[in-house]
Amino acid sequence: MTRLLVLFCSAFLISTAAGAACLSQAEARAAVASGQARSLASVQGQAGGEIVKAQLCLEGGRYVYRLSVLVNGKVTTKVISAN
Repeated sequence: MTRLLVLFCSAFLISTAAGAACLSQAEARAAVASGQARSLASVQGQAGGEIVKAQLCLEGGRYVYRLSVLVNGKVTTKVISAN
């Protein structure tokens, strides 16, 4: 769990693809604390593997997690709703 939190916090320092506005670490904490977005821990079961990078972003007016997930030795990108 600690490793997941470290990944969660550090991931917001990295920007993402066009069309998504990713939140800073402080903005992400505020969005989760206010209930606007679910915590990363609450969606980790949907990742389908080990989360190696996570970003909380706004896409199309809704919060999503952009995840880099290690599955069978390969890293894939998954987008999971955080609303």
